[in-house]
Amino acid sequence: MVHSDNHLYADMEHLFVISQQKLSPLLSALLLMAGVVLALTNCTPRTTSMNQSELTDFATRYAAAWSSQNPASLAAFYAEDGSLTVNASTASVGRAAITATAQGFMTAFPDMVVKTEEVRGDGSHAIFRWIWTGTNTGPGGTGKSVRIKGYEEWTMGADGLIAESKGHYDEAEYQRQLQSGAPPAQ
Repeated sequence: MVHSDNHLYADMEHLFVISQQKLSPLLSALLLMAGVVLALTNCTPRTTSMNQSELTDFATRYAAAWSSQNPASLAAFYAEDGSLTVNASTASVGRAAITATAQGFMTAFPDMVVKTEEVRGDGSHAIFRWIWTGTNTGPGGTGKSVRIKGYEEWTMGADGLIAESKGHYDEAEYQRQLQSGAPPAQ
């Protein structure tokens, strides 16, 4: 019944008028509930998809933001209420929390560089594969270098920003490299 967002209220009004006619109370209630369901469905947040070129550009800029030592620039890639989860940690929800998480990595690794290895999308979902290098010279650091590969699973919001990111990397290998250093580059 709803053909576009502009017709939503006209359709609901039509359902209301029908329900006020001499219909059985049960049918009136069903029609009114159908209108409410249509309205709620129409208000559900939508996701967006990017073509491969746009997605590659987004991922390249995102990696540069991780490398920038400016955690707020990284958080700007997320929706206001977006979330970032790293491995099995508690999600950082909202830009302030994402900024704090990014600041932790950036402080521990002042020379951190994140490079895009690959990104591919499927509708509103994308997989961003990255390589992270840096030296743990921040406060209390080991002075050892790391070179870790990982990936993030993104759900994109209607605003073209990340609504949810689930990041993954080999935690055991990361801990090993913090103590022994990164293996030679291949």
